[in-house]
Amino acid sequence: IAILPARVRRPKDKPNVEGSVGKISTWITAALRNEQFFSLAELNSAIRKKLDIYNARQFQKKECSRLSLFLGEEQPLLAPLPATPFEPAEWKRATVQFNYHIAVDGMYYSVPHQYIKDKVDVRVTDTTIEVFYNHDRIASHRQLHGRRGQYSTVTEHMPDDHQKYLEWNGSRFRRWADQIGPNTRKVVDAILTSGRVEQQSYRSCMGLLRLADKHTPQRLEKVCERALSYSGKPSYKSIKNLLTVMKQEPDTGLSSGTDAQAKPRGITRGARYYGGKRS
Repeated sequence: IAILPARVRRPKDKPNVEGSVGKISTWITAALRNEQFFSLAELNSAIRKKLDIYNARQFQKKECSRLSLFLGEEQPLLAPLPATPFEPAEWKRATVQFNYHIAVDGMYYSVPHQYIKDKVDVRVTDTTIEVFYNHDRIASHRQLHGRRGQYSTVTEHMPDDHQKYLEWNGSRFRRWADQIGPNTRKVVDAILTSGRVEQQSYRSCMGLLRLADKHTPQRLEKVCERALSYSGKPSYKSIKNLLTVMKQEPDTGLSSGTDAQAKPRGITRGARYYGGKRS
């Protein structure tokens, strides 16, 4: 079967279609030209009645009507409509980042971690983000809307060492840190907010808080206090190194420099001892 598309502005290339337009104009448009309608629904109802009559009329040279021809020959060959309406899509190219996410319009969507550093094709619709690698779909997400910088992460896309921390979350680490002290809580907050994906910081939080078992909660709290005096966002590694360096010092030696300077040294006689005014 050869398919020959009709040329532009060549009505004779599609005589059956053009003929039907003329017949519809005669049997429906002309038949209703003197009628008055006060709503679109009323007009559509009148058109439907005329159309049903037109389709039921017998052909002049065939022993059938348009309706019977459709029901007997064409309808059985029709495929069902798609389950969802067609959505226009835009295709983009992206590179899988080190955190197994891709960036699309300011949002981040996960893909299986095996594709880190690979280039992928992204199909973007109003509702869905689909990711393809070598024409195979490897990920699908509901499109994120609203505040930029949001993440959509699928558990199965995460490496095994990230998945084992799924029973943990930021709130649980913060509650654990609160039991040790306010400075430990500040360090945990800094670690949790240090990366683009919070789950990537869980391993560091776990390691930090377990230092309290290896040393003591008091020592960890004081080391966190000192680390915060050096940096507003200390890392797990910096806390661990600081503990190692100061391992031989007694707990009292771990207080901050400010506290140490505030303590009196030796025997100090005030102004009252010498009869002077009290400062």
